[in-house]
Amino acid sequence: MLAILWTIIIGFVAGVIAKFIMPGTANEPSGFIMTTLLGIVGAFVATFLGQVTGWYPPNEGAGLIASVVGAVVVLAIFGFIQGRRRTTVL
Repeated sequence: MLAILWTIIIGFVAGVIAKFIMPGTANEPSGFIMTTLLGIVGAFVATFLGQVTGWYPPNEGAGLIASVVGAVVVLAIFGFIQGRRRTTVL
């Protein structure tokens, strides 16, 4: 339970940092809540991939750097999907 809470806190910070690193265009999520939620998702992705590859033990979450990288990747994917969705609407 503590590991999940820690991952959420780190993901929140990682989302904010990732948004500063990758501000994006108008079609990407610019809201504070959406950015932090995507940061939390990025932290969970980084934790999952780190545990699968053996970088982290089963009950340990990803660190801040890995979470920021995960958040940037999630923001990029989300921006790409949003961009495609808005350009295909007639």
